[in-house]
Amino acid sequence: MTVIDWSILVTYMLGMIGLSVYLGRGQSSTDDYYVGGRSLPWWAIGISTMATQSSAISFISKPAFVALKEGGGMTWLQFELAVPLAMIVIIAVLVPFFRKLELVSVYEYLELRFDKSIRYLISGVFLFSRGLAAGTVIYATAIVLSVCLEIDLWITILIIGTVTVIYDTIGGMAAVVWSDVIQLILLLGGIALCMGIAIAEVGGVDNMLSALPSERWNALDFSTGFGDNSKAPFWGVFIGGFFLYISYYGTDQSQVQRELSAESSEGTRRSLMFNGFVRFPLTLAYMFLGVAVYAVYVQAPDLQAAVPADKPDYLIPQYILLHLPEGLRALLFAAILAAAMSSIDSTLNSLSAATMRDFVDRDSKLGDRSLYVSKLITISWGIFITAFAFFVPYFKDTLVEVVNKIGSAFYGPIVAAFLIGILSKRTSAKGIFAGIIAGVGINIILWLFFGEVYWMWWNFIGCAVAFGVTMLQTFFAPMEKEADPRYTIRWGEMLTLEKERTGQYAMLIGYFLFMMIVLWWLSSLA
Repeated sequence: MTVIDWSILVTYMLGMIGLSVYLGRGQSSTDDYYVGGRSLPWWAIGISTMATQSSAISFISKPAFVALKEGGGMTWLQFELAVPLAMIVIIAVLVPFFRKLELVSVYEYLELRFDKSIRYLISGVFLFSRGLAAGTVIYATAIVLSVCLEIDLWITILIIGTVTVIYDTIGGMAAVVWSDVIQLILLLGGIALCMGIAIAEVGGVDNMLSALPSERWNALDFSTGFGDNSKAPFWGVFIGGFFLYISYYGTDQSQVQRELSAESSEGTRRSLMFNGFVRFPLTLAYMFLGVAVYAVYVQAPDLQAAVPADKPDYLIPQYILLHLPEGLRALLFAAILAAAMSSIDSTLNSLSAATMRDFVDRDSKLGDRSLYVSKLITISWGIFITAFAFFVPYFKDTLVEVVNKIGSAFYGPIVAAFLIGILSKRTSAKGIFAGIIAGVGINIILWLFFGEVYWMWWNFIGCAVAFGVTMLQTFFAPMEKEADPRYTIRWGEMLTLEKERTGQYAMLIGYFLFMMIVLWWLSSLA
């Protein structure tokens, strides 16, 4: 790293902090801090959500999966197939319903519909799982910095954690969203820049495409994910992914909180539609970044020597360090930092929001002190996720798999709780509680003792178990009280309202079919 490289990186980080200070000036309440006063435009929220998906883990691990991961290749694109279909359920049933209730923490709904024990349970699960995932993101970014700065990994972890906590504590949700817009633009520019240089280095697109082994072009693997050792089995990825994305976009505080910040319910729907269409092209860009850099890798002994066989995630950062000139090199590192910050800042804000609204100040009794306490909670969570980052190297999988495994252990039972609560008037709090415990318990058993079951199946299995146990308890136990009609959806009323959006849902279904065609075409290259 040269003086020019350092100058660019430091300027970028200071610029983000300065932007956060500017956008956070008008904060006067926790609503301003956590949901931006419910006045943010839908397109900014949509871009911010996309930026969160485009973490440093995506920049590092997805290209590594295509290029070097054992059993990897274009099959990672299968993970995107369920996104547009899941958006139909989210738009029709979940997020606009929460928006109507004017929630800050999505888990507030669970107390309104059931009781506080369910709210505590689900919010606690979110805090635990999302906190661990955020620590993984910090570690992924720290890998890049430790390579390019040639300093110890533990130092870079502390640097990233400290900068992120300062940035997020000052800014609040408005700063998160607007900085994410800038960061995604920088990230897309970084991908394009890195790909362009790699293609030029190998002598053109044809040479780039021909370098990747033919079997890695196969984008469809119709394995089941039950004992077949597939890294991306179609049925496990598609069915499990459907439930994962419903839960992630529709019940995960880190995502829903952003949707609750939109200026209108229609804005919420538009931001979700945006993500239903744009996420696939972004993932495709990551895939071809892996193809381009792999083409350089096979003809560059220095790059081969710099990437350990058991650490494929080093491919992209080592390529940037060894093959990009000064200045441009720093821009790419800034892009990776942007990707990390766009994930960590929103996660920190949501961890703070759930802690504050679900545990610390449930009844809004803190008054003028609430904003101050909220920022103290943000700092505390920043310390925790930074500490967890030191333990991530003990996981053997690529980082993107670690993050998704953490979420998949919990997502299925959580989405079952929300869907049952909204769509069923008979379900009791005891039934939901038992279902969640059973669903999470089954997934943990699968993780620890049945490694032959592909982890994406946990989302479906956990949801099915939670649903089944809840329904059994509800069937055999008398209903404690009639559900308040404000917190459930009448099927007839919902179907009448959603008729107006059948065209949008048809577009999402058609987009799913288009994605399948693209995957078939890529597979033909094998």
